[in-house]
Amino acid sequence: MKAIAVVPGTRDVRLVDRPEPSIAAPDEIKLRVVRVGICGTDREEAAGSRAKAPPAHKDLVLGHEMFGQVVEVGRAVTLVKPGDHAVFTVRRGCGACRPCAMNRSDMCRTGQYSERGIWGLDGYQTEFVVDREPFAVRVAPELAQVGVLAEPFSIAEKAISEAVHLQLTRLPDMATSLDWLSGKRCLVAGLGPIGLLAALSLRLRHADVWGLDVADADTARPRWLTLIGGHYVDGRQVTPQHPIEQFGTFDVIVEATGIAPLQFNLLDALAQNGVYAVTGIAAGDRPLNVDGAKIMRQLVLQNQVIVGSVNASRDHFQLAVDDLLLAEQRWPHRVADLITHRHPYADFDAAFQHHGSDEIKVVLEWAA
Repeated sequence: MKAIAVVPGTRDVRLVDRPEPSIAAPDEIKLRVVRVGICGTDREEAAGSRAKAPPAHKDLVLGHEMFGQVVEVGRAVTLVKPGDHAVFTVRRGCGACRPCAMNRSDMCRTGQYSERGIWGLDGYQTEFVVDREPFAVRVAPELAQVGVLAEPFSIAEKAISEAVHLQLTRLPDMATSLDWLSGKRCLVAGLGPIGLLAALSLRLRHADVWGLDVADADTARPRWLTLIGGHYVDGRQVTPQHPIEQFGTFDVIVEATGIAPLQFNLLDALAQNGVYAVTGIAAGDRPLNVDGAKIMRQLVLQNQVIVGSVNASRDHFQLAVDDLLLAEQRWPHRVADLITHRHPYADFDAAFQHHGSDEIKVVLEWAA
């Protein structure tokens, strides 16, 4: 079968042949891959950045944002049947720590996990894939066009869930509210797919959502945000003379930029008792000057929390799928607009290279 693979540490991305996988255990599921999303991690791997091939190969099959259709199941599988749609999660546990034993490899304590399409395991940019039932989530047929968004949505869902659970343990008014996020001022920084999906999750919970980016207001990402009831802030308006707090303070901040100076500057907009979830992985090795004493005083005196969040568990994938269905009901066909570019899998080079201002999510189509 065909697959798209990279030789780690190089820019050598090509179509390769891999043996078609087959069911080998009672709890395994075989999917025909329908489409796979491309994100910044994929593009970094294709540019020679961090990646690790499986032990049996010199190259790594790319792709971790997948959506497929079941073609075969092992005799012990009850979650799905042939013809159903499903997604597989990304990370696989180390086999040594308690979180991984609980299918929470997103909280692995050893760091010896593997990740499909990223680190030590082939990914999903291929025709067929097989994995175990604990790593699968069934996707309703109504989500056939948007199910590929489950993986990036799971990242946003985990960050928001952790932020809310932290507040649940801290704030006395949480117990009196059925939905603490309702009406809360929330800032999402970085309106890529994860940022926009974070905004979607917050809007589904009736939060007052503001999105920060550096794009013209009439372009694709700000326009999509406003169509689901969010407010757009052009980051180019945020200067030392006009700091971020000019827009008020926010009970929840979700950061999805990976820009270290901005990550620190956003603290100025965090409200008293607020929670700040960081998902962006900052790049670069240049020193950054920050007023550490000011930051520490603020965190202490205003009872603020900062939490970092990466990857996601199967439960977060399930929450993402559930919320995609709710979003389809609330804003019919709006979620599909997040997928701005679709390419046949053979056109992978153009898909990896294109990154225009009109882009939100790019996918490769493997099956009609």
